[in-house]
Amino acid sequence: MGKIMFVILGAVVILVLFLIGIYNRLVTLRNQFKNAFAQIDVQLKRRYDLIPNLVETAKGYIKHERETLEAVISARNQAYGASQRAAANPSDAAAMQGLIHAESQMAGVLGRLMAVAEAYPDLKANQNMMQLTEELTTTENKISFARQAYNDAVMMYNTARETFPNVLVANNFGFAAATLFELESPAERQVPKVQF
Repeated sequence: MGKIMFVILGAVVILVLFLIGIYNRLVTLRNQFKNAFAQIDVQLKRRYDLIPNLVETAKGYIKHERETLEAVISARNQAYGASQRAAANPSDAAAMQGLIHAESQMAGVLGRLMAVAEAYPDLKANQNMMQLTEELTTTENKISFARQAYNDAVMMYNTARETFPNVLVANNFGFAAATLFELESPAERQVPKVQF
């Protein structure tokens, strides 16, 4: 009788240790994708800081394009707000979808600003504008790399939480699926052209 109890107790201990290992791995992977999002957040904030300077520089040259300038600032503010909500909890699928949508809108109006700026040779030649567009291009590249690292971390986390027996632990301990940071339209998947 004592031998059977020892075997049962040993099996329970092994099972508990196995479940603890699964739980800890899911926590580690969740923290990795949250950290990866933090890297995106840093670059998005940099871009959000550059946009008002870009608009202010363009404002002196593009006097008849007030609607475009206002649309850029409005989209920047919406994207910044969505970024703050997503940064507070990258696990929140609704917050991530809001950020994806806001970033899509901002990319569209920013592209429109760049297209309008092409028609103003003095603006294209402005040193401040050239420097800002170079910084914006660099930042866009960094955002792309950070987004790829985030999506890789999300994929690893989602794969780990969806495989058996991890799915049993994930479902019982609130490990929700993470949302990939994908662009909404195929046109946005191309690197924006911000050359002057």
